This record gives sequence, C-alpha cells and structure tokens, in this order.
Amino acid sequence: MQIAQVAPLTEAVPPKFYGGTERVVAYLTDALVELGHEVTLFASGDSLTKAKLAPIWPRALRLDPSVKDFLAPVFMELEMVARRAHEFDVIHSHLDYFGYPLLRLLNAPSVTTLHGRLDLPDLAPIMRQFAAMPLVSISNAQRTHLPWANWYGTVYHGLPTSLYAPGCGDGGYLAFIGRICPEKRPDWAIEIARRAGLPLTIAAKVDKVDRSYYKTRIKPLLKDPLIEFIGEIGDSEKGAFLGDATALLFPIDWPEPFGLVLIEAMANGTPVIAFRRGSVPEIIDHDVTGFVVDNVDEAVAAIPLARALDRIVIRRRFEDRFSVERMARDYVSLYGEVLRRGAVDAVLSYAAIAQAAIAA
Repeated sequence: MQIAQVAPLTEAVPPKFYGGTERVVAYLTDALVELGHEVTLFASGDSLTKAKLAPIWPRALRLDPSVKDFLAPVFMELEMVARRAHEFDVIHSHLDYFGYPLLRLLNAPSVTTLHGRLDLPDLAPIMRQFAAMPLVSISNAQRTHLPWANWYGTVYHGLPTSLYAPGCGDGGYLAFIGRICPEKRPDWAIEIARRAGLPLTIAAKVDKVDRSYYKTRIKPLLKDPLIEFIGEIGDSEKGAFLGDATALLFPIDWPEPFGLVLIEAMANGTPVIAFRRGSVPEIIDHDVTGFVVDNVDEAVAAIPLARALDRIVIRRRFEDRFSVERMARDYVSLYGEVLRRGAVDAVLSYAAIAQAAIAA
C-alpha cells in the first residue's frame, strides 16, 4: 500500500525533546515500512525515518528562531501533499482540522487522527462544517463531546517494545513528566508527594503560554527539599527516569485524549497513579498496571499499593496492549476500511452528510 503520513511541523519526527504526536507518527511510520508498505512522511527536514522523507521546512518550527509565522510552513505542507496526492492509496493526516479543506477536495482517500482534546466549544462548528471527514480517535473517551462525528475507529497509541526495558523502581522517588500547565496539575503531584513523605522528581517543559503559571504557582513550591525540577528530558533519559521511579503520578484535571506517558511508564514496568479523567480508565488496568483514583487522598493511599504491583506483569500488559506493531496493524485495517467505505460515501452528497451531523 502507498501511504502518506502528514505530520505536524512543530517538532521533528521523532521530536528531539517533548512531543507526543510527532513521536507516535515516527513509530507508526517506521512500523508501516517494516510491514512492507511504501510510506512517504511529510515532516520537517530534521526528521529521521525509515520511510521516504518529504521535507517541508529545514528544522522543527519550535527549534527554529527564524520562523515568525508558524502557519506559512503548514500551508506549504498542504500544497505539497496536494501536488502528490495521486501517488498514494491513502493519506493519513495528523494535522487536526488544518487539513480538512484540502482533504475534502482531493480525489484521494484520507483519514485524520485527532490527537487533541475535543471538548473546546470552538471545535463543534468546524467539525459540523466538515462532518464527512473520516476520523480516528485515540481513545473512546476522546469522542465523548463529538459522538456524531464520522468516526472510523479508535486506535490506541503504541511504542516499540525495544524502546524501554523494565526498571527496578529502586530510585526511591515519585515521577512527574510532561508539561508544566494547569491541566496537568503538577501542584497536585507536589501535594501528593509531600503528604506521602516521598521525593518527587519533575521532568517537564514550560511552554511560553505557561510561564506565568510556572512562576506564580509552581516555582514557589519547588523550594521544598522533597521536590526536584530537572526540566525537559529526551528519550535517551526517559527510560532510566521512569524505570527507577516508585510510581508515575498523573493527577490530570482535563479530559486527556490518551496520555503517551502512561504507556511509557508501563513499558518500563512502572506503576501509574492517575486521576479518573478522559482516557485514563481505558489505558490503566486498575490494580494491575496502576491505580485509577479520584482525588489526592486516594492517590496518597495508592502509593504503598503501587509498590506491591508486579513490574514484570505491567511490562507484559504493555506488550499485549500497546506495542507499535499492534498500532500499525490496527491502522492498516483501518486504511482498508477507508478504501471500502470511501466508495460508499462518494455516492452520498457531502451536503447530506453535513445535514445529518447538524441534526445530530
């Protein structure tokens, strides 16, 4: 099968540091190549891939200080995809709604994986405007706010099984990894660690939009000797960081669409203590790979229980549910469904499909 993977340009594929979507695209693209498919990856020029790279911009936009208009390279990417659309059996977009106008007009089967939250009020109108777009969710919970959209399936993220190895968890600390932002609630992670009397190591980046939150709400809490902030880390450091941790704290306060760090922890055999939001109950097997809790009190109580979980069992559950091979095969099946259903959807008028969405 000839497949186009259209990645965001904000980060390289895979990203040099933080970047969940680009990391998933990287793993998926390489796995599709290993399955024997011919894949072209549209991404930044500093990306590394087993596929044919179609470079759009020399560097990841976040790491290129010369870029002032971040949308200009995205439009360049869409134009390049349009010019080459005839080469592919299916176009797989990871650009959220940015690709909708183009994909709607191209005479080529396509599917878009939505990687972000869907509960924002601005999304429903544009999703209804493009109601016929074939979509993939990364968890069933992600669909909650747009149940009427044209969902073709849910495909959970996956990681290469060789990427991480089970750790011993003997570092004596709790871990928090990701972004410093209100919805990730690092303040709750700090409170949990303090009340448990355990060290907490925070490996996270601070985006420009969150710098005020970091300075006013989080930085003052870092004075506690139990709390260590080490900043943003890459894949080469993540294995040891997660593998040595007693548990990963995931005290989110938003409808998390997936949470890649959850399965990264599982790949290291590290139990997760996560709040019951969004996809968490789908990803974490309660009392097996971690604990799904509802508040800080329950999180503190779960820490000694997490220590008793079998890290080898956690790793095996990761291999069973969240390997990159499983993800790639799920997408191949979904591409086949896009090709089959595309012929049927072509018979329906776009206006009729849109009207059905408006009535939903």
